Amino acid sequence: MDKFKRTLVTTALPYANGPVHIGHLAGVYVPADIYVRYLRLKGREVLFIGGSDEHGVPVTQRARKEGITPQDVVDRYHNIIKKSFAEFGISFDIYSRTTSSIHHKFAADFFRKLYDEGKLVEQESLQFFDEQENRFLTDRDIHGECPRCHNLDAYGDQCEKCGSTLSPDELINPHSKDGHPLVKKPTKNWYLPLNDYQDWLKQWILAGHKEWRPNVYGQCKSWLDLDLQPRAMTRDLDWGIPVPVEGAEGKVLYVWFDAPIGYISNTKELCDNEPEKWGSWQKWWQDPESRIVHFIGKDNIVFHCIIFPTMLKAHGDYTLPDNVPSNEFLNLEGKKISTSRNWAIWLNEYLVDMPGKQDVLRYVLTANAPETKDNDFTWKDYQARNNNELVAVYGNFINRALKLTEKYFSNHVPALGELSDYDRQTLAEFSDCKARVEDLLENFKFRDAQKEAMELARIGNKYLAETEPWKVAKTDMKRVETILNLSLQIAANLAIAFEPFLPFSSEKLRRMLNMESFSWNQLGRTDILPEGHQLGASELLFEKIEDETIQAQIQKLLDTKKANEEQSYKPAPIADTVAFDDFLKLDIRVATVMACEKVKKSDKLLKFTLDDGTGTPRTIVSGIAKQYTEPEALVGRQVCFIANLAPRMLKGIESQGMILSAEDYDGSLSLTALEHAVKPGSKVC
Repeated sequence: MDKFKRTLVTTALPYANGPVHIGHLAGVYVPADIYVRYLRLKGREVLFIGGSDEHGVPVTQRARKEGITPQDVVDRYHNIIKKSFAEFGISFDIYSRTTSSIHHKFAADFFRKLYDEGKLVEQESLQFFDEQENRFLTDRDIHGECPRCHNLDAYGDQCEKCGSTLSPDELINPHSKDGHPLVKKPTKNWYLPLNDYQDWLKQWILAGHKEWRPNVYGQCKSWLDLDLQPRAMTRDLDWGIPVPVEGAEGKVLYVWFDAPIGYISNTKELCDNEPEKWGSWQKWWQDPESRIVHFIGKDNIVFHCIIFPTMLKAHGDYTLPDNVPSNEFLNLEGKKISTSRNWAIWLNEYLVDMPGKQDVLRYVLTANAPETKDNDFTWKDYQARNNNELVAVYGNFINRALKLTEKYFSNHVPALGELSDYDRQTLAEFSDCKARVEDLLENFKFRDAQKEAMELARIGNKYLAETEPWKVAKTDMKRVETILNLSLQIAANLAIAFEPFLPFSSEKLRRMLNMESFSWNQLGRTDILPEGHQLGASELLFEKIEDETIQAQIQKLLDTKKANEEQSYKPAPIADTVAFDDFLKLDIRVATVMACEKVKKSDKLLKFTLDDGTGTPRTIVSGIAKQYTEPEALVGRQVCFIANLAPRMLKGIESQGMILSAEDYDGSLSLTALEHAVKPGSKVC
């Protein structure tokens, strides 16, 4: 980093077709924000760029679904996303959008330069066409079977199940989103000849960036080990930036050409508005002393490491990214997050359900960050990390240190006296905290860096527990002064160390410590708060989260799961045809339940005693105990049963028939119901 004067940090542009969820936050935005906040604390020159991708196919899909215009869609969700990021403390210097006039002109000019210099190849090809919709389909509009994992609902550009990047021609049985069969028709587009840059890409990435994360380097290598093919930079669509050349009517820029240019146009927008603060946009994008870092999810690796750099190289005026930290995927309660199935925790809803708990989510997502492999978010783990770490360790230490200072020294920092061996041992434990956290942050290991910061809180908690100033106060107040002075210095260190990770809590702690200024260079020092320094009013830094709160969130997901199962339910295939005479062999009757009880040593079976009209009670054992947990409530109900099945033994009980029930979409069973009561023994025909 020392060779660079400044750092430009970008984050993947979220599609403005819906809110953002915890997967977005964990994969891209919290890591990027941690890094930017750290650089600012270090006093480095840094610029943090974000924005919404408003030309993606998901936008047009939602617009068609809702019967509104794409512009209506992006206007709605851009504002929701921007507000969510701001309320989670994602500290962008600008969060703009790709429908801005600045971006439209910038992206069009970028394309035109490549076109004028012959860097693009005009080519006619056969593309998938939906004759019912009378339009060419984009990769995202095409569905089919993934050739790698055989997921039956892969997209034409990617399989969300296995993460593979695809092309529509690779899909097995491709069809439209609505199931329409597809044909191929000729159409003209402009292609970026990736194959012409393959040797350069190998040298730049495989030889020049072995320090990139293994998942990024490995995916790039797997692509570069194959023969790269030209990729279309235009599409046959009516939503997007029009292709700025003659003969391109009805065509727009490919979203993965358009969107990453948004990083540059958003930088230009900010610099044009505040030139005295940020300088020119060229300083950030065209000066070799500027470092560019892209934070992305693993599904965007190819676009940011191969396609976008090739665009920049072809243009010729730009600095290439120095690093591209990419996380794996975050799952939710053991299942892949799915926006289409509403299996997600949406940030805008979280802010309503968990007010004031932004830092709790930031902490949990970082502690469980999918940096090297897919990871899982569960509400129980969220609760445990809050209660057992933030509250019981960090918060407990801060609360005790401040309350004891208020009690014994009227909220002023006491003097530091003679140090004991245990004091020196404690100081030695956190003396290299700054170096450890710094090294991890410089190398994008945010999970381990936060763990090191929490270790500082554990040191403080242990120090107070071992020194017991509340007991020492009875005999040696001078010793208490030293204990609490050191405790407050550790607290001040925590307010700095956690600033990149938990900005709201760190600001709250600094307010309690009355720290008006702070910097990264103070970390590890024991003189941050001078003797006699007046502290602010203390309050709980974190609050315990109760079981009821967590259960409400779990139930919300269970309701979503149930709704998804109901929506996707398809009846089982009809069984093979049977002869009518075979059906007539079944004797289906009605009976009244006389008694019903659970079968011992079984959690599935109920024993029914039925009045079947014969005068002799009939016993039938049925596997519906999980649906009817209070079997005595079934007494008096009428049921349908098959009367002429051969008896069989179940758990030592002779079952004399089969009670009929219906199996619902979720596997639950329900006894058949009659319109009105009939005589026991009545035939069903």
